[in-house]
Amino acid sequence: MSHIGLLPDNVHDQALQKAVHPEDWVNPKPAGRYNLVVIGGGPAGLVAALGAAGFGAKVAIIEKGLLGGDCLNAGCVPSKALLRVAHAAQAARDARKLNIAVGDVTPDFGAAMDRLRRIRAEIAPHDSAERLKKEGIDVFLGEAKFTGPGTVTVDGTPLEFTRCCIATGARPVLPPIPGIDTTDALTNEGIFALTTLPPRLTVIGAGVIGCELAQAFARLGSTVTVVDLAERVLPREDPDASAVVQAQLEADGIQLILGAKVARMEGGDDGDAVILDDDRRIVGDRILVAVGRRTNTELGLDAAGVDHGRQGIEVDDHLRTTNPQIYACGDVIGQAQFTHAADHQARIVVRNALVFGRAKVSDLIIPRVTYTHPELAAVGIGPEDAAKDPTIKSFTVSMGDTDRGRTDGESAGFCRVWADGHGRILGATIVGEHAGEVLAPLTLAMTHGLGLGQLATTIHPYPTRSEVVFKVASAWNRERFTPTLQKVSGWVMGALR
Repeated sequence: MSHIGLLPDNVHDQALQKAVHPEDWVNPKPAGRYNLVVIGGGPAGLVAALGAAGFGAKVAIIEKGLLGGDCLNAGCVPSKALLRVAHAAQAARDARKLNIAVGDVTPDFGAAMDRLRRIRAEIAPHDSAERLKKEGIDVFLGEAKFTGPGTVTVDGTPLEFTRCCIATGARPVLPPIPGIDTTDALTNEGIFALTTLPPRLTVIGAGVIGCELAQAFARLGSTVTVVDLAERVLPREDPDASAVVQAQLEADGIQLILGAKVARMEGGDDGDAVILDDDRRIVGDRILVAVGRRTNTELGLDAAGVDHGRQGIEVDDHLRTTNPQIYACGDVIGQAQFTHAADHQARIVVRNALVFGRAKVSDLIIPRVTYTHPELAAVGIGPEDAAKDPTIKSFTVSMGDTDRGRTDGESAGFCRVWADGHGRILGATIVGEHAGEVLAPLTLAMTHGLGLGQLATTIHPYPTRSEVVFKVASAWNRERFTPTLQKVSGWVMGALR
């Protein structure tokens, strides 16, 4: 059985498939009624199944594709492995700025892709069918269909359950652009199967996936053009932060065509063409489509009494569907579509479905990171939400105002925090080197009710990138020292002289 994105003759992809969808796998005989049947073997499904098994529950998991889901096979793992090589190549070029003599930097794309496949295969045993089996979980490889409110079949074999968790995720979709079927357009599911670098790559979409992969391929040697209807890259993020990323993409030689609509596409001998509504024509050797995802809800949900819509399966704040026996989590519910969000949602499902918990998904503080260079990391509210409440203030410190930023020559970017009058952190955006790591203490503070006051009294090691968080907290602290307080303090100091 061949899976999208895998090369049948590649030794690493063979090892990957052997782990996450072995061809010789024999589904077990159903073991009566299960405490929990999990449909979907991506991050959410794996966490739910393993967590339930840890409670001593009788668990079955169903997966029709590759265990590990999008994250392992066509998302987080392969993209970050490729980005690592691309950013290393650029770091070598940038060494000239530090007066280090560097010759031509020419990445080996084929070797980079093979490294990607090796790393993916090395991680695969963690998500493998054998590992799940060893944990006491019955693994069924095949297609799931509900036949009633408490039953689901796997390729015709019925399984009964007391509780069920739907974690089938989402998939990329090709938009209905006229002529797209005449091209060899790729999504993230197919792009990691490339073995040779496309000299010209056209990317449709300037969101997270589009920006990350556009920069990766540009730094590996492709001539890259990015097209999007939005007026700026990463349009859901703080405009000031996305501007920093956009400037770097342009510095990397990427042509950005923004505020433009794709009218049609045409395949041809000289490459695949994207034609805009103003008749501009962009011809590339390959096209990456990075716009839109569709939740995987083709499960016979009506038979189970589970409501769903365009955004995915409908759930309440406890992740329960309209069938009280069935819960759902991860990308399939159409909320925060991140691996770390899926992980924590799955933990909520296990608590609520099996041990009578009342955990709420709305209580989760979920950060997000775009792994471009520089990174853009954010959590909580942004400028639009903050503008609705005049009591919310923002505090911003440039990376160039930290000594580590100066010593490393990394002055681009900033840390911005929104807080209320008591210093309670409502949101933050960081753009800069390793922004995802620097965001972590702010996410911790939001999760546990710590404010800027506590961060201002926390010793941060010097000189580190995290010092920018301390500087933001200190800026909030200084603002509390009003002119009136300064006068009073001056009188007191005078009296003590």
